[in-house]
Amino acid sequence: MEGIEYLRRKLDLYRLGALERQKVYDMKDDYNAPGITIPQALRRQYKATLGWGAKAVDSLADRLVFREFANDNFNINEIFQMNSADILFDDAKLSSLINSCSFIYISEGDEDIPRLQVIQGSEATGILDPVTRLLTEGYAVLSRDGRGRPIEELYFVTGRTDYFVDGDLQDSFDNSAPAPLLVPIIHRPDSSKPFGRSRITPSAVYYQKYAKRTLERADITAEFYSWPQKYVVGTSQESEAMDNWKATVASFLEFTKDDDGDKPTLGQFNVPSMSPFVEQLRTAASGFAGETGLTLDDLGFPSDNPSSAEAIKASHETLRLAAEKAQRDFSSGFLNVGYLAASLRDGFAYKRNQLYQTKAKWEPVFKPDASTISLMGDGAIKVNQAVPGYFGVNNLRDLTGVEGENNGN
Repeated sequence: MEGIEYLRRKLDLYRLGALERQKVYDMKDDYNAPGITIPQALRRQYKATLGWGAKAVDSLADRLVFREFANDNFNINEIFQMNSADILFDDAKLSSLINSCSFIYISEGDEDIPRLQVIQGSEATGILDPVTRLLTEGYAVLSRDGRGRPIEELYFVTGRTDYFVDGDLQDSFDNSAPAPLLVPIIHRPDSSKPFGRSRITPSAVYYQKYAKRTLERADITAEFYSWPQKYVVGTSQESEAMDNWKATVASFLEFTKDDDGDKPTLGQFNVPSMSPFVEQLRTAASGFAGETGLTLDDLGFPSDNPSSAEAIKASHETLRLAAEKAQRDFSSGFLNVGYLAASLRDGFAYKRNQLYQTKAKWEPVFKPDASTISLMGDGAIKVNQAVPGYFGVNNLRDLTGVEGENNGN
């Protein structure tokens, strides 16, 4: 056992990065763009805000719709339903996509139904078992003071949960679960990153900062584009000084000749073009889209011709693969939650391999339109003619996302 002090230091080490990613998602990231020609005061005045980071997360999170656990021998669907399953799943997967992982805290609840609470990745950590993806010990912060120091803390080990207030142990709660009651929900884990990877990657952050710098420069240039600078040469030294603002907005100006018959010459500086900024912004959008599996349409650069449902699906092939990978990752985490919650509910330490038949079911990433459903129906009829019973109610729902009407026949 590493102990709570080790886990406190570990959380402090990774928390700063998680908070920065959360700021990017919330569009509150403070970034002082470098520059050699624009003063910082002027740049702050035209500070840009961009929501591409939130778009990268939401575009995937909104397509991950958890349905249920099939072959639910331990009745874990009931546990999730009694804990507002729609909100719980959405909260856990959104935090995982932002922070690379989130955690679900399991505790004793009312009416023998365990209580499930999502804790975001910036407030919890632990030691991960690489085989089961369960924790061997865990740590979570429930509340902090105004300076960010922990007030309420939880320390998890197998069979016990310790509750701390201001660093002092207040109570310990024994349980019958075979693992600590803090379960990680991890996005894209691997051997080098056991706690997963965020959708807000360093590359995506770079392209967003690049786009923000472009927008800031474009805003400043637009001032000169709207009011191009003019000049007058050859005015008499005895003439009154010109009011620059009046000269800018006036519709008519009068300049007379001097005593020698000379007259001033009027001119205007070349107006800077906005086209380079549009192309630069499009370049940033192309790089961000390639990094996150989105399209330029998703980032505000619509194509000339409207796309069909099949064309949209084909253009989001990378996003579809990312969504299916996320479904596999989250399925393991949610099943671990149900496994420990069932053990806590029944007061018995079940074995993990007893749930091998229980499978997580998700709605299709891209729901088909009416014409696609018709083609699927024709295909199902032909396949069933060749292999009787190959397509039934369950796998057709997995394919179409449409629940059949149960008429009792």
